[in-house]
Amino acid sequence: VPVIHQADKMSINDLNDRIKDFSERARDGRLSLDEIQGGTFTVSNMGMYGITSFTSIINPPQSSILSVGAIKRQVVVIDEQDSINVRPILNMTLAADHRIIDGAVAANFLQDLVDSLENPKEVDL
Repeated sequence: VPVIHQADKMSINDLNDRIKDFSERARDGRLSLDEIQGGTFTVSNMGMYGITSFTSIINPPQSSILSVGAIKRQVVVIDEQDSINVRPILNMTLAADHRIIDGAVAANFLQDLVDSLENPKEVDL
């Protein structure tokens, strides 16, 4: 798995450029050993293949992996009056090594991620 070191210090555009570069070079088998070692967290996306939900396996010594599925339109109940509507739904699963990360911390991370995705204008990029 390619590792983007110090991703927390990069802009969204810089991350996007790095991911594109790694993707191309990974397909060609041109990644160096330094570029696949030292990761702490992985994001696995199978949504592009139409997979809506899956659970990934953590690559030790990493602490966790986020599995991201495809966005699908689904019928959902939207209020206390049992009104229904069709909404885009995204399933994500977080596998966390509980020897490194407490379950409550992992749950808070997922809640923050959901809040950021549902309210993107409030996120400071």
